[in-house]
Amino acid sequence: MAQEIKKEVSLQIFKESELTPEIKQLLEKARYAAKNARAPYSDFQVGAALLLSDGSIVLGNNQENAAYPAGLCAERVAFFAAKANNPTASILKAVVVALKMKSSPNSIPAPCGNCRQVMSEYEHAQPENIELYLAGGEGDILMSKSIGNLLPFEFSSDQLV
Repeated sequence: MAQEIKKEVSLQIFKESELTPEIKQLLEKARYAAKNARAPYSDFQVGAALLLSDGSIVLGNNQENAAYPAGLCAERVAFFAAKANNPTASILKAVVVALKMKSSPNSIPAPCGNCRQVMSEYEHAQPENIELYLAGGEGDILMSKSIGNLLPFEFSSDQLV
């Protein structure tokens, strides 16, 4: 008989008024980044703000190009910039805002699969989990205590032989 494997995903739901001042600041910075996204084709503006262990904040936003595969999502822009400019700092918190969405438990502005993979690898490479906040232009803010909640069966370098 086949065995079943189950993994639970756990997200917490917050109203903006319930967030700490630190997370509110990151949320505002992610909104600022989203407003400056280069999204002339989809008009889907996304921004990201990362808090690093050295106290710095790194921003990213989606960058579209007429040759669609040449663009990048906000999450990857921010994560790559963080490691390019602060290679020894860990990423402690990440806030991602999709301005055109109304976020709720049934409508999560979740990162794409490519971004989940990148974030998972960065989390794996550091001692602490990355606390991730996902928000739309309005609505609830969803928080995960680990990227693993978004990619429960992640592919990692441990699987490479």
